[in-house]
Amino acid sequence: MAFEPPPRLVRALGEAHREAADPGTDTWLATLPELTRQAVQERELTVERVQVPGGRSSLVLLVRRQDGTPAVLKLVPPRSRPDSERAALAHWGGLGAARLLDDGGPSADGSLLIERLHSDVSVRSLPEAKALLEAAGTLRRLWVAPPPDHRIETVAERTGRQAEAMAASSDAEVAPLVEAALAARDELLAAPVEERLLHGTFRQSKVLAGDRMPWHAVGPDPVVGECAFDLARLVRDRVEDLIASPSGPSITRRRVKRLAESLDVEQERLRGWTLFRAVESGVRARRVGREQDAELLLEFAGWL
Repeated sequence: MAFEPPPRLVRALGEAHREAADPGTDTWLATLPELTRQAVQERELTVERVQVPGGRSSLVLLVRRQDGTPAVLKLVPPRSRPDSERAALAHWGGLGAARLLDDGGPSADGSLLIERLHSDVSVRSLPEAKALLEAAGTLRRLWVAPPPDHRIETVAERTGRQAEAMAASSDAEVAPLVEAALAARDELLAAPVEERLLHGTFRQSKVLAGDRMPWHAVGPDPVVGECAFDLARLVRDRVEDLIASPSGPSITRRRVKRLAESLDVEQERLRGWTLFRAVESGVRARRVGREQDAELLLEFAGWL
């Protein structure tokens, strides 16, 4: 089938290639039309359209199955761990997350057939207080024991790679924040915690309206570890609004306290993981040339 991958996906994969020098990224993008054609043909799907702007780590097509049921076909490059996403969605079984419609095990092309939700209605469209409440409720349903004998990356493994990249690419301007974030990680990982299956990239825009349940999480990059790690990304949601507000620091502190209490997470551990994840994202944004994003994230991290 002939189509142009969404510019947002192409830009994001370009950033990933510059950061990791992974030739597989370019190869996957070049073969994407053929991979898509094969995935559509094998499942006997009818393609309606490519979803635009779509995500930063996958191609999403709106399709219909043979019986007319609407669905989403998602093609994910190997570097974005499609097998882990498949395992997590299958384990959740549609509770709190979009339902996996594929039968069987991992596909060779990294494609997934998923329940179609209302992509134009996310939790982010709600007033902020209501959005945080609904997002937190969705997140609680996802925090279950991981699948037995899973091969999903752990928080220690993922943040270990991130910590190495942070230490290698930071400059004098952000060195104090990087040191604080790395120290927070070391302290957090030193204490034993109850491990759960986590979404990995959870935020308000990742929670979409559906028909089966009011809200469903989508687009996980699953990881196994403590719940505070997953909740940390939600703390900085709408970071641009926080930075623009003269009360941003106090709002952030109240948000940490409110989210920690509502989900039975230790407040200081949530603060620590929020610091680490904000600094890591800020340093990575700077590394790939997204200076405006980097400034917002690093200023936010400074409040913690």
